Amino acid sequence: LLERTGLMKELHQIEPRMATKEEIQLFHEETYIDKVKELSDKGFGDAGAVALVGKDSYEIALLSAGGALTAVEKVVAGEVDNAYALTRPPGHHAEKNFGMGFCLFNNVAIAAKYARNELGIERVLILDWDVHHGNGTESAFYDDPNVLFISIHQERNFPPNRGAAEEVGEGAGEGYNINIPLPAGTGNAGYTYALEEIVGPITEQFKPELILISAGQDAGVFDPLARMMVTTEGYKKMTKFMLDLADKHCDGKLVACHEGGYSTAYVPFCSHAIVEQLSGIDKGIEDPFYEAISGLPTDELYPIQKEYIDKVKAIQAKYWNL
Repeated sequence: LLERTGLMKELHQIEPRMATKEEIQLFHEETYIDKVKELSDKGFGDAGAVALVGKDSYEIALLSAGGALTAVEKVVAGEVDNAYALTRPPGHHAEKNFGMGFCLFNNVAIAAKYARNELGIERVLILDWDVHHGNGTESAFYDDPNVLFISIHQERNFPPNRGAAEEVGEGAGEGYNINIPLPAGTGNAGYTYALEEIVGPITEQFKPELILISAGQDAGVFDPLARMMVTTEGYKKMTKFMLDLADKHCDGKLVACHEGGYSTAYVPFCSHAIVEQLSGIDKGIEDPFYEAISGLPTDELYPIQKEYIDKVKAIQAKYWNL
């Protein structure tokens, strides 16, 4: 779609490099990395819980993680304003020693650790708006006060028993893990309310030097693996909100990494809208599904949605001025 609309030609395209095994080990155990390679060389297998591996999956996963690393390198160096790493496979479900939910290596977790270890970044904010909980990324930084992890997701969707509002981190990282579970049916208004009431104020206090977004467009209204109602306009607003925070706190240093999204018809338009916002280029593309969804209450904040977000706000008020 980026190519068909002509937007791709107006963007600065970055050639990704492969991540090294040592870079993948910033988060993952060597035995797990070797397992992925073994399965890939064999041509088939499962590296965890629905983390399917085919021929050359290992090399492709290294390139996907390398895409996130390359994007972070370019943004931190000031060579580009921001970046969108449009790569597969995704990463946010991958744990230290096993894959999950189509994810082999945790691209965002590796990129955040790389930014801190190699690029001199002290504080990283990760916002995961994928409709599923970013369990692997949460695990990577659960006791780390230098990485603020915020996951906005549909409650009790995937993976099971992860992403509760009460899971706030541990040790030195207590208060730096924020889960915002939302009820099915939440649309643009609910996501906006969560950003305005929780993400914005906490970011103001945390003052990140780099913002990473796990950009899964599976909260979209047509997604078959979720039941949310975010539209292309919703993704535009969320991107603009995060860009404004990045401009204020970290000289615009923001990298979005593609995660989930399973409506092959609608995800491209949501992702296109995000890239338009990141680039500041408006191609005038209208949502072709607007007439079909124009009657949905996606821009209405329902009491139950507000209640869920206010609960998180009350929990986090112990750690932040909210």
